[in-house]
Amino acid sequence: MAKTIEELDYQQTPMGDLILRRRTSVSLPGTMVYEVKLNGDFLMSSLVNTSEKALADLALELLRDRPCDVLVGGLGLGCTAQAALAYANVHHVHVVEYLEPVIAWHKNRLVPAADQLMDDPRCELIHGDFFEHVGEGPSHSELRYDAILLDIDHSPESLLDSRHGRFYASDGLVHLTKHLRPGGVFALWSADPPPGFLLDRLKQVFASVDSHVVEFNNPLLHEQDENTIVVAQLAPEDGGARA
Repeated sequence: MAKTIEELDYQQTPMGDLILRRRTSVSLPGTMVYEVKLNGDFLMSSLVNTSEKALADLALELLRDRPCDVLVGGLGLGCTAQAALAYANVHHVHVVEYLEPVIAWHKNRLVPAADQLMDDPRCELIHGDFFEHVGEGPSHSELRYDAILLDIDHSPESLLDSRHGRFYASDGLVHLTKHLRPGGVFALWSADPPPGFLLDRLKQVFASVDSHVVEFNNPLLHEQDENTIVVAQLAPEDGGARA
């Protein structure tokens, strides 16, 4: 059976050519697969979202006993935001996405998670740069959150844009904590195990830091795969960084 591929959107962006396509799955009959390519590289698939959901779950399980406002860095196909909205104690989910066409996919209901995100009044999609949103300077947000979930770069050592490197430096992580409430959680998705230098820097500003390996079957590779979620939490009395 021949594959059917439909290009749902093509846009030229500051980060390169962005393509959203939909195809029928050969290995999973009856399944529609949504895929994103950026600048010629395969970025994400609706078939592979276990670790994107775990990004929300691992953070928010620590906060079940309190009302939560959540900030998500990176919208993608909406899997992390969708997982966060499944928690009844989550009051708001703000999703910051740099590429405006990605937000348009959801507003135009082109991707599977769009209906839930667009119809849930707790969810707000924000066009902007996440790293400026939580950084130092006049453009940064003054809002504080109970959880900040980040899934933008492939890993802290494989960046979509070299400018993101400032965020993973010690000063960048200190600025991040200023956007968290006491006891707040920062969770980071990484395709690869996080480098030791990042874990050391996180331990300087958070009370606890843990790495979780998320294993899953990757039908695109026909093998077991894994990603890593790093979860860092402030002490309950902290209003920001320890250092």
